[in-house]
This record gives sequence, structure tokens and C-alpha cells, in this order.
Amino acid sequence: MPSEQFTIRRATPDDADALAHCIDAAYARYQGQITDLPPVSEGCAEEITTNQVWVVECDGAIIGCLVLAIFGDVLKLANLAVHPEHGGQGIGRKLIELGVSEARAQGYGELHLNTHAKMTDNIELYQKLGWVETARQGNTVSMRKRI
Repeated sequence: MPSEQFTIRRATPDDADALAHCIDAAYARYQGQITDLPPVSEGCAEEITTNQVWVVECDGAIIGCLVLAIFGDVLKLANLAVHPEHGGQGIGRKLIELGVSEARAQGYGELHLNTHAKMTDNIELYQKLGWVETARQGNTVSMRKRI
């Protein structure tokens, strides 16, 4: 899918249900494999009002999202999801680039994230894009990207 076929915009409260559906679809492949996966789509309406949330829209449907959250003096990539029907088309990479751009624009020198150790494909993508693993605790892998 060429990038001109989808748009990235800030989420609105009206997007909460569609956003939850997209996140659930994106994480569905992990449901049987990862028993300690948190309820990643819970509280989408609150996420939209308290954090920085962007959605990727294609033909009126939400097919991806990026959630950035401020924790003290750290900006964290709190969630990134792409609907599996639209995977492999560079949407995740575009969202990561948006997160880095937003971090830079907001005056942060780095961006942080946590992911699950069993999400090895995600870890590999982040490393390919210049993220560095900073810690492992249990199944949580913490990473950082200096910008």
C-alpha cells in the first residue's frame, strides 16, 4: 500500500472503539503464545484524552496507531499497533518515525519503550531502526532511541 493511500492524524474520542479493535487485531497473534500479555486495548478513550495518540486511517477505517506517553521527564512509545491485514507495508516504520519526530519537536533527546521478550520480530525491527536494549526484567525488554 503506497503511503498516499493512508493518512496519519491525531486520534479523537470518537476513535476509541475502532482503535481498540485495531489494537486487539494487531496483538491477536500473540494471545496464545504470551500468557502474561497485558490487556493492551483497555482504556483507549482514556489514552486518547491523557496521552498523545495518532491513528492511521485507510478508507475510513483505523488500521494502525501510535501512543506516546510522558513519564516524568521521559517520553515513552507506549503502544504501536498495525492491523495484520495491513502489515508489511511500512506503516509501523512510519509510526516509529512519527514518534521520533514528535520527541524531537517536544525537546526530548531520546525516546523509550518496553516490549515483551517473546515479541522478537518487534525487537528486531526496533534494533534495525537504531533502538538499543537498555534492560531486561522478566519478560520486559526496555529500549531507547537517542535522537
